[in-house]
Amino acid sequence: MSTTNTAGAEQGSHSNYRRSLGTIALTATGLGSIIGSGWLFGAERAAAIAGPAAILAWVIGALVALTIALTYSELGAMFPKAGGMVRYGQYSHGSLAGYLAAWANWIAIVSVIPGEATASVQYMSSWGFGWTHALYDGKELTGTGVAFASVLLIFYFFLNWFAISLFAKTNTAITVFKIVVPVLTASALMYAHFDTSNITQHGGFTPNGWSSVFTAVAVSGIVWAYNGFQSPLNLAGEARNPGRSLPKAVIWSIVIALVIYVALQVAFLMAVPGDKLGGHGGGWAGLGFNSPLADLAVTWGLNWLALLLYADAFVSPSGTGMIYAATTSRMIHGVQENGHLPGVFGKVDKKTGVPRPALLLNLGIAFLFLAVFRGWGSLAEIVSVATVISYITGPVAVMSLRRISPNLKRPVQLRAMPVIAPVAMVFGSLVLYWGRWPLTGKVILIMAVGLPVWAWYEIGKPLTQGRKPWAELRPHLKAGAWMVAYLLVMAAVSYAGGKDFGGKGYLPEGWDLALVAVLGLAFYFWGVRSSWRNPSLVAAEAELSAAEAAEAADPATEAGDKAQVGA
Repeated sequence: MSTTNTAGAEQGSHSNYRRSLGTIALTATGLGSIIGSGWLFGAERAAAIAGPAAILAWVIGALVALTIALTYSELGAMFPKAGGMVRYGQYSHGSLAGYLAAWANWIAIVSVIPGEATASVQYMSSWGFGWTHALYDGKELTGTGVAFASVLLIFYFFLNWFAISLFAKTNTAITVFKIVVPVLTASALMYAHFDTSNITQHGGFTPNGWSSVFTAVAVSGIVWAYNGFQSPLNLAGEARNPGRSLPKAVIWSIVIALVIYVALQVAFLMAVPGDKLGGHGGGWAGLGFNSPLADLAVTWGLNWLALLLYADAFVSPSGTGMIYAATTSRMIHGVQENGHLPGVFGKVDKKTGVPRPALLLNLGIAFLFLAVFRGWGSLAEIVSVATVISYITGPVAVMSLRRISPNLKRPVQLRAMPVIAPVAMVFGSLVLYWGRWPLTGKVILIMAVGLPVWAWYEIGKPLTQGRKPWAELRPHLKAGAWMVAYLLVMAAVSYAGGKDFGGKGYLPEGWDLALVAVLGLAFYFWGVRSSWRNPSLVAAEAELSAAEAAEAADPATEAGDKAQVGA
């Protein structure tokens, strides 16, 4: 079967990576991924959906991300390998569930890259030059805008082409800038104009009802933003001490980002002029800034801040685009080692430690997404829902591996994980439902588009080689059935659900959320019981055992690692 890898092959491919990233660099990677274009547009988009209650949407989003991130922190520390997020479902359930999770995760992450380029060009369209106004038509990029965004994609690509050390140094510097500017923006807007009546008037705190708060979590860019927590996990193969650094990097990046995003949301809500909301302004739903924060800065005479924001509209998204160009290339490497891409995409340049063929593939896919989805909002919706689908494997995989591989070394092992994991599954299911029909159905359909690739490697290719794959494939199908059923059932519930979430209204308000929560728990327990000791897990266990034996036999290496961590 294509899902079987030898430990030697795995070690060989990963020996070319450089374990040079410490806790600070990994935290900068996570925070740099979270603070990208989301902070430039998320406050306005969330306010347009939920009004002042958008503040709560950011808090809910952080709680969901943190709960799910805790499950992935244990997995990332167990398997410190490049492209970690696309591997865990493969280890716990075999090729079908592993491939679906990897496909969803890759779609969610690779589409962020053109999204960041789109954000930069959209902000650029508000410059005071006539030619820049032709880059964006109010809904999506024009042909000229797409050309400018394409140049940015190539820029992200080349920053990753040469070496991981260059990436780390560049990203840490950019992340510092990306933290300072949002904090300065929030402070300056609050000082310039802080109209608390915006909270009580124009429909009150929840002008569109509480359901809009949940929808804002799912589709306004909040999930898009917090999804950056997984970037350190995808770079686990380059972490010096993954057991210590990965959990810290993941948790700190979410917590710091939450504080920044809430401050920005409060500043935005109070700074919107009342005439934009009252009268014929259309309320919060009628907001339509091209460059939300910069436009507000100009409104209140903060021209220096507007200029800074126009500059940061390149720095923040470019920093995030650069990070995702790096992490998605490691994901492609992981998918190849799972057995579902040609061997060329598993090659890592020995001199630079960069998987260059994978970088090239992702560049091509980014161009495709840019051509099809030309607006930040449309990309944010697709990314957010696909991200949630990829999330559900973490809670299931972490407890599955505790069941089927209890003796694996776990540098991070939370006692509360038996409670955290099912709660994370419920949260993920709810966010998927909050994404609203028909968007949920469309993204689930995108998941099905990737199945022919899986079928070729698992069925078609073995048949062309004269092999009969059915006997070997049967346990993979059985173990992955829960995930296929989950996607189909969730699509059906979304279609039949409450009208507040785009459904037909067959399910009464409140009961629809209860049903989604119960279904999340049911599929969680089905998923955990379906896990099995498949060939990918056995190979990973052998590789980890060999690595531990090598460390034990070479005290000098262990001392060197400790010295690096101390440094």
